Amino acid sequence: MDTDAALRQIEAAQGLEALQSLKVQYLGKNGLLTQQMKTLGSLSPEERKERGRQLNEAKGRLEAALEAREAALRERALQEQLEKEALDVSLPGYAFPSGGLHLISQIQQELLGIFRSMGHSVVEGPEVESEFFNFDGVNMPEWHPARDMQDTFWLQKPERFTIHGPFGEDVGDLGGALLRTHTSPMQVRYMIQHTPPFKIVVPGRVFRYEQTDASHEAMFFQLEGLVVGPDITMADLKGAITELARGLFGAEAKVRFQPTFFPFVEPGAQFAMWWAERGRWLELGGSGMVHPNVFKAVDDYREKMGLPRAYEGMTGWAFGFGIERLALLRYGIPDIRYFYQQNRLSFLRQFRN
Repeated sequence: MDTDAALRQIEAAQGLEALQSLKVQYLGKNGLLTQQMKTLGSLSPEERKERGRQLNEAKGRLEAALEAREAALRERALQEQLEKEALDVSLPGYAFPSGGLHLISQIQQELLGIFRSMGHSVVEGPEVESEFFNFDGVNMPEWHPARDMQDTFWLQKPERFTIHGPFGEDVGDLGGALLRTHTSPMQVRYMIQHTPPFKIVVPGRVFRYEQTDASHEAMFFQLEGLVVGPDITMADLKGAITELARGLFGAEAKVRFQPTFFPFVEPGAQFAMWWAERGRWLELGGSGMVHPNVFKAVDDYREKMGLPRAYEGMTGWAFGFGIERLALLRYGIPDIRYFYQQNRLSFLRQFRN
């Protein structure tokens, strides 16, 4: 066997399979070197010793060459795979379109953050309401104009449609069904379930059956606030609205109240905020002290459910305003319909993030 020729073949092997074939050819069970090892028994002791040394030396050289070539082939295969799978990081990336929160959602989150910092809990309620919670419970008697068919979306209740009360009870016997016209029904629902003192805010969609124009929409978002406890006064209400104004418009913001009428508060007031940066007052919403008739309606309902009356001797304040109105005033937007209609995505994108 020519060892040098075998070493040249091993060095020239181009793949692991070819290398394995050479290993079998020379060192396998029936390999050339193995066959020569078997002939040692026919030699004299002196010849066997010398021939054995030569064959062992050849075997060592072949095994070392096979091991080195195998390592080189595996390294080459790995490099080829890495080159094949490599990413060219110098290429420009793909710019995937990204979304963003709607402007109204951004302002709502900002408002909720301000009230959470003052200790208010955030609660939400159903958009399909009972006539009792939307009207009767907040001191809107049957003759109130808001009940007129031209101002409210009334619903026909299918057989399987059920409006549930605060404890999951069926309230189908408490009047018709409608899309809530304000978030005030949650005042009644929350007070029935809880006892004072507490502080809450209620964000959500409301619906009015009215002509759509630059300042009116059939659907919009409101934020409602309610605080109830012993010895709550208008001073507490003014303090909370002042903190809201400072949170929105900075430390120089001020508030003013003008007397007005709302059926669910007494006394009632419209509130405005001074925006120092623009040098103007922003008329935002209504507020006032919770009307005694609202507390009475809550206690009557609690009594009907087997609960003790909890609101006799209590006082509280409430406020509410449209979030879209704040957005219109704050950003100088001329038309409320830009928020939801007329394919105004390009308009909304400028407020993203």
